[in-house]
Amino acid sequence: MTTTPTALLVHGAFADAASWTGVIAELQNHGIPVLAPPNPLRGLASDAAYIASVAAQIDGPVVLVGHSYGGALITVAGTTENVVGLVYVAAYVLEEGESLGELQGRFPLSPLVSNLKEWTYPIEGAEPAVEVTIKAEAYPEIFAADVAASVTKVLAAAQRPLAAGAFEETAAAAAWKTKPSWALVAGADQAINPEVERFGAKRAGATIVELEGASHAVAVSQPKEVADLIRDAVRATS
Repeated sequence: MTTTPTALLVHGAFADAASWTGVIAELQNHGIPVLAPPNPLRGLASDAAYIASVAAQIDGPVVLVGHSYGGALITVAGTTENVVGLVYVAAYVLEEGESLGELQGRFPLSPLVSNLKEWTYPIEGAEPAVEVTIKAEAYPEIFAADVAASVTKVLAAAQRPLAAGAFEETAAAAAWKTKPSWALVAGADQAINPEVERFGAKRAGATIVELEGASHAVAVSQPKEVADLIRDAVRATS
């Protein structure tokens, strides 16, 4: 008897779990159990620990799916015992001991870097910490160029900030060394240089699909294609 793995979808920065709506509907229509928890976006180690905790509490096998910064998290959280596969969607695929900043620094920077807005948030007993969002006027072009303007206005207003410190934290593990992986490269990504996505996916030995005109928000603009790759991973690990 085979058990269908649960697809655990991890959103990245500047978005929330609602960004998976179309993908969730596609997976549910194919009878795949799915869960899309909130990503705290406070730091690589603490966020990965949270995702690992969610995965560990799911009965049966889990396929972790990470978009963008979420890819860094599933790389670490994927060492959880019941995780059987990893799917990277326009995502960072880190090596053990590597940070987002180091991986990005190997290639020309994307337009995202010069279009971040800094905010602060309180930390008990310490100075306020810095978090970043994408400048609202730049959000459509950088994050979701292939999504309707009416939708991107809403996405920009609802974006969730990422703690700036997350860029410097290093990955404590690289689960792709022991678990099979799949990766979708968004060919027209303006938030992460597609070369960063390709390099990480190839290094991990992932099964790679590339969508030529896809923006960073490929899960919003092309949910069927994203869900198809997740289904491939679920089928392969069932």
